[in-house]
Amino acid sequence: MSRRLIVRPEAEAEITDAFDWYEARVSGLGSEFLLCVAAVFNSILRAPQQYPRVHKTVRRALTRRFPYGVFFVENDERVVVLAVFHAKRNPKRWQDRI
Repeated sequence: MSRRLIVRPEAEAEITDAFDWYEARVSGLGSEFLLCVAAVFNSILRAPQQYPRVHKTVRRALTRRFPYGVFFVENDERVVVLAVFHAKRNPKRWQDRI
């Protein structure tokens, strides 16, 4: 059975903001960011338990090229992405979403 990926609206907004920021710096860089995030999403769906718990039941996967963490919770049926957060941001911001 495969899990469903659910990206919360707050996380979608963070992805969009990061895309816009990178794309404004260098044309095409925003698209590369989206590819990195998609690769992390696929990896999470394949094996979510490989990622460490960072707060209660929340796990974190890091993107490769960009300084972002994907924070998520999972069960047998779905993976819910709570945040796609820059590493320098205050973690209290995503913890309020639990």
